[in-house]
Parts: sequence; structure tokens; C-alpha cells
Amino acid sequence: MSIVHPIFSVLVSRPELVMDHVAGYAALVQEEASSVGTEVVKRAAAWAVCGVGALLFVIFTGVAIMLGAVHEEFHWALVLVPAVPLVIAAAAFALARKRLPGRAFAELRAQLDADAQTLRTLGGRP
Repeated sequence: MSIVHPIFSVLVSRPELVMDHVAGYAALVQEEASSVGTEVVKRAAAWAVCGVGALLFVIFTGVAIMLGAVHEEFHWALVLVPAVPLVIAAAAFALARKRLPGRAFAELRAQLDADAQTLRTLGGRP
């Protein structure tokens, strides 16, 4: 049994094979990240809309309270105007809280597991 793991002998004798393997991993990561990237961008935009909607709700509610205190009679616009950004913020919050697809980076995980199993087999451990 060799003292040196077989991967080290490949690293020394054929470094281009390892570099090709690493390049394959980089391509796989880029491919899977681009498919998940659109979902991440959508979620980031939803969080931004949620934050702006919540801020507008707070500002419009403060203005409505001040206007309601000045005028004696009730007007529905004092409730409706702050309610619109609140509904928008709630819808954006629901969209932003969606989970990423479960299949995100599944191919990369499978490839890493296969490589780990191969390295264990080469090292003599099942």
C-alpha cells in the first residue's frame, strides 16, 4: 500500500487533468448559478419593494394621523392612502419569503458526492 494518496501522484504527473476537472466544476457552478441567479434577483427586488412599501406606509400613516388631528371629520382617503403601500409591501414580503427551488445546485452536489466517493475508493476506504 502506498503512503501517498493516488490523487497526489496524479497532481504531480498529470496536472492538466486536475485543471480540466476544476474547469468543469467552474462551468457547472456557473451554469447552475445562472439558473438560480434569476430567482435571487427576483427575491432581492421583492425585498426592496417590501422595504419601500413599508417606509411609505409609515410616512403616509404619520401624515394621515396629523391630518386627522387637524380636521374634525373623518375621510376615507386617510385610511386608503396608507393602505395601498401596506398591501404592496405585504405582497412583496410574501414573494420575497418564497424558498429557492429545492433542485438548486443539485447537479453540483451530485458531482461532489461522486468525486468524494471516488477519492474514498482510491484511498482504500469504502
